[in-house]
Amino acid sequence: MLEAAAPGKDCPLCPRLVAYRLANRAKEPGWHNAPVPSFGGLGAALLVVGLAPGVRGANRTGRPFTGDYAGQLLYATLLKYGFAAGQYLERPDDGLELLNCRITNAVRCVPPQNLPTPAEDKACNDFLAREIAAMPNLRVILTLGTVSHLMTLRALGVKPAPHKFAHGAVHHPRNDLVLVNSYHVSRYNTSTRRLTVAMFETVVETLRALIE
Repeated sequence: MLEAAAPGKDCPLCPRLVAYRLANRAKEPGWHNAPVPSFGGLGAALLVVGLAPGVRGANRTGRPFTGDYAGQLLYATLLKYGFAAGQYLERPDDGLELLNCRITNAVRCVPPQNLPTPAEDKACNDFLAREIAAMPNLRVILTLGTVSHLMTLRALGVKPAPHKFAHGAVHHPRNDLVLVNSYHVSRYNTSTRRLTVAMFETVVETLRALIE
């Protein structure tokens, strides 16, 4: 079975995130409160890259985009376009299965105020680079938000200047790889209608067409 390097439960790389992790463990000992592993197989053609786990979502449940508002839009759309099967019930034991799709975050630990620092982005980037390298069938990457986009380009060793982030933009950082942008599926973006269901579905429909 293919494997990708991942941070351990007590990864020490980012002191601020370690302190936050320990505080969350003391406050909520029943939560995951550790680097969140990726979801889906390494043999997938599609990789979805978010920013970082949400404190009451993936940091609590241990599965990306599971247990908070962002997961509702993400998983409903993946189900609609055939990248997932089953039912999303906002918990890691709901039986939801990803199909030819894998989901990860650019930063694996939850940051305070849901925003990692540039130093934390950099410290975690090698895990993303090695994960991408471990996906032999990878054809398309979807980046959710500007920071995720920039961290993915860094992981690919590609200069960002020719690949400006824009919702719905399609980039070709390598001959064998397509990079697609979307605004993040956060509650803030959807409540302000910066991102609508229709806008996100259009992006995922593009992913389906690119893979097929």
